[in-house]
Formats: sequence, structure tokens, C-alpha cells
Amino acid sequence: MNNFSKMAWLNASMLVGLMISLPAQATKQYVATPAQSSWKVAVDTPLECRMIHAIPSYGEAQFTSRAGKKINLDFELKMRRPMGETRDVNLISMPARWMPGDAAEPITRLTFFKQFDGYVGGQMAWAMLSELEGGRYPTFSYQDWQHRNKMIEVSLAAVSFQTPYQQFSQCLDNLLPYSFEDIAFTVLHYDSDSDELNKASQKRLAQITDFVRYSDDIDLVLLATYTDSDGGKNVNQNLSERRAKKLEEYFMSLGLPENRIQVEAYGKRRPIADNSTPIGRNKNRRVVISLGRTII
Repeated sequence: MNNFSKMAWLNASMLVGLMISLPAQATKQYVATPAQSSWKVAVDTPLECRMIHAIPSYGEAQFTSRAGKKINLDFELKMRRPMGETRDVNLISMPARWMPGDAAEPITRLTFFKQFDGYVGGQMAWAMLSELEGGRYPTFSYQDWQHRNKMIEVSLAAVSFQTPYQQFSQCLDNLLPYSFEDIAFTVLHYDSDSDELNKASQKRLAQITDFVRYSDDIDLVLLATYTDSDGGKNVNQNLSERRAKKLEEYFMSLGLPENRIQVEAYGKRRPIADNSTPIGRNKNRRVVISLGRTII
């Protein structure tokens, strides 16, 4: 055996030995079979849209969008057992089995944190929906925190996706273009010597109405009414009380119990502008509406 042959044999032997010494990277896959796969729009309101997908033996995938000025989308991978360790994760678009010749394509790299569900937001969440719409399987791949020689792959199946996705898309189109934070503190204004809001304030109240009507967590409404200084003290106090009572009854008509509505009528007290000018008096003829809610 010449020197070249000896060297080649030695290199091959070393490579085989190295391969034998390395632990095998087994892969545990979690994915719904075509028969199991189902998607469902679980929440369809002007305040929130949520679409869910069960992943057998692993948990549930959730796409959620909420009312707001900006379009938004969150994805959560709900796990039956939270992550025991923080892991780097590859998010990959996998072709379905009936797509021979198609290659896997990377979407992004992210991190799943210890004791938390998996999360994807923004453009990457939209990208996942796009891959599902195209019949592909968004797949999360990471090292098992219990067995370091094992990889975990969690896939979202595209089977039975299209019809629920159409409903979800319609829900997105119907979301209110404002959030709770946009209406939680509002100042509305009245016509002179009237318990009627001016036209601009009526439109603003309609926005608050839509949000309250569809929300199930608003548990407190604070109403504080004020007048300008035109008229006597008693006249202004009575007008302020009428305004407060009218709004209280209005919010009760939306389904809020009376004990969740607190009203204060201040009359001409506590002005915020100069009552000697028309602009100042208009600013003082107001109601301050504050909403509170329970965060679950």
C-alpha cells in the first residue's frame, strides 16, 4: 500500500469513527394528519378576530388580530407543556407531501422563551398565513429541552385551511379602526343650553358605543358633566344633572348595569377655559367619559 492509499484509508477510518461517536439527532414531529386537520374562527367580532388550529399531542396554534388604528396580527403557539428551557427556533415553510420536488424554505429565526408559549408577530405572522394559503406547512424546529439529542418539529397543517381563512379575512376587514386606549378617556361637548351633544361629539359617542356594545370586559363608566357660566347657579346645576342622567340611561341601554356607572354633575364649577369668550364657553360645556375594564 503506497503512502497515498494509506492516507486515504486513515482519513476514511477517522471519519467513520467520528460519525459513530456523534449522537444521532432523532426528530419528534407534531402535526395534524389530513384527517385530523381542522381550522376554526373562534372569535369573530369588530373588536377581535381569532383563528385556531389544534396540533395533536402538542397544543394549539392561534392567529389573533384586534381593533386598532394600525392593522396587526399576532401568532401564538400554545403548548400543553411550557418550554423548560429557552431555545433558538427555526421557522421553515415545508412543502406538503403531495408537493414532490418542492423544497423547504426558511421564513425566519426566533426564540422561544422558558415557561412561555411560542410567539410570532408582525410581518412574519402574515408570512405564515401566506404559506398556509399556498398549501404549505409553517414548521417550528428546535432542540428538545428534555433530550438534547432530539429535535422537535411542530407544523401547522394547511388541510381544511381555506374556508376558515376566508372567514378570518372577512373579520379582519370588519375590525374597528380604534382600540380601547383610543376611547378610554374622552371629552365631548354640548350645544348651548342643551343636553344634546354637538354633531362632532355625537360621532365620537357612536364610536364609544360600538366598542362598549361588543366588549365584555368594560366594567366601569365614569361620567362628569359641566356647563359654561351662562345662567344662574341652579339653572346650570340642573342642566348638568340632566346631561349626566341622559348619558347614564344611554349607557344602561347598552347593557351596562347601573352600579357600574358613576356620574358627577359639576354645573359651572371647574371651568377649563375662559367663559368670557364663545370658544371658552364651548370648551366648558363638556362631559368627560372615562372607561375602565378588567384585564383577564
